[in-house]
Amino acid sequence: MLNIDLTGRRALVAGVADDGGFGFAIAKALAEAGATICVGTWPPALNIFRNLLERGKMDESRKMADGSTLNFEKIYPLDAAFDTLADAPEEVRSNKRYKELGDFSIDGMVKQLTADFGSSSLDIVVHSLANGPEVKKPLIDTSRAGYLAAISVSAYSLVSMVSRLAPLMRKDGSFISLSYMAGERVIPGYGGGMSTAKAALESDTRTLAYEAGRRHGLRVNTISAGPFASRAASAIGIIDTMVDYCAGNSPLPQPLTATEVGTAAAFLASPLASGITGTTLYVDKGYHSMGMAVDRGTPGTM
Repeated sequence: MLNIDLTGRRALVAGVADDGGFGFAIAKALAEAGATICVGTWPPALNIFRNLLERGKMDESRKMADGSTLNFEKIYPLDAAFDTLADAPEEVRSNKRYKELGDFSIDGMVKQLTADFGSSSLDIVVHSLANGPEVKKPLIDTSRAGYLAAISVSAYSLVSMVSRLAPLMRKDGSFISLSYMAGERVIPGYGGGMSTAKAALESDTRTLAYEAGRRHGLRVNTISAGPFASRAASAIGIIDTMVDYCAGNSPLPQPLTATEVGTAAAFLASPLASGITGTTLYVDKGYHSMGMAVDRGTPGTM
């Protein structure tokens, strides 16, 4: 039997703050395959996340197939808008949700990982990070600040993480990010520069795959996932409409589950995908292949 075996490997999943999104599903799938899991969590959500864990609110979702429980080796504060602590403005550093956390930048997380586990201690990095403060605005109405904020957190942060984390990665390590079809096609309502950020993320995936492959022997891929009604996605404002529309117009006419994205990521992170890099993998029930809506009885539908 051909199995996904990640025993002895350590994963960092950046962008986990609850049990309802793709980041958590990927972390759980990697753990099911044998990996140990560290996570990076946005500081404003960190206390809530820790409280959910401590009070047992996530006990059911953390149960794995063998009866064990998904545990996190470390939970790091991470605001991916900042490469270094010095990049964060004083009003952020002095904010009550930040000031007691130490270095919450990408560089700070890397330093803490190194202190906790040493060099050559990481095998898998998952970038499950996105933020568009003006995502509800049409692109034509998006401010420069909102546009650049979307690009910064949703795309450039991958570049920063690959640059800083690659030296910690062991041989045949893997980076995985999460994209969305809005980077290729118009999705009305998905605004604020987020469509641009996803296009940049996919372009950067190809370039980083070349550069990190040649320099460090690492793989870099992205998953273009279909819409999913996570808590974070509720910020879009039309997520339920997006889910229903895609389910009604996909070759496999049902909503996407987070588990399906999680298991796809586990495959990409595994030795079974050793020949795959620089790739955008669609996990969307086949919606990306469609060129005409079928939910209104288009001829030829079953």
